Order: sequence, then structure tokens, then C-alpha cells
Amino acid sequence: MASNLHDLPDSPCIGVCSTLFDEVCKGCGRTAAEVSNWVFLSDEEKRMVWLRIEQEGTAMRFQNDRL
Repeated sequence: MASNLHDLPDSPCIGVCSTLFDEVCKGCGRTAAEVSNWVFLSDEEKRMVWLRIEQEGTAMRFQNDRL
């Protein structure tokens, strides 16, 4: 992950949302709470989320054959 949050997209969202049905979005890997509160998170909190979802690598965002 880039060390500077500004090198990343504004949000991990890829427009494939499943948080109405899942606690963790299959598209971006964030929890429903992280998705709904994203705009209120500090830069450090956002960096921690980015780090976690990149390390997990299970979300569609990180799959090479997603589209």
C-alpha cells in the first residue's frame, strides 16, 4: 500500500456493493460500518482500512479477473 493516502482513490469502492446483504462488502472488502462512515473517518483510520483490505485481498477490488 502507498504510504500516502492521497496516492489512493478517494474510496475503496468499485461500485459492486453488497453491504445490504453482507456485513463485509464483496466489492471493496470494507465492513458495512466502514462504508457508511467512510467520509467521517480520519486519514489514519482510512489508511488502516486500506491496509487491512489489501492484506486480506479477498474483495473483488483485488481480483485480477473481476471485470
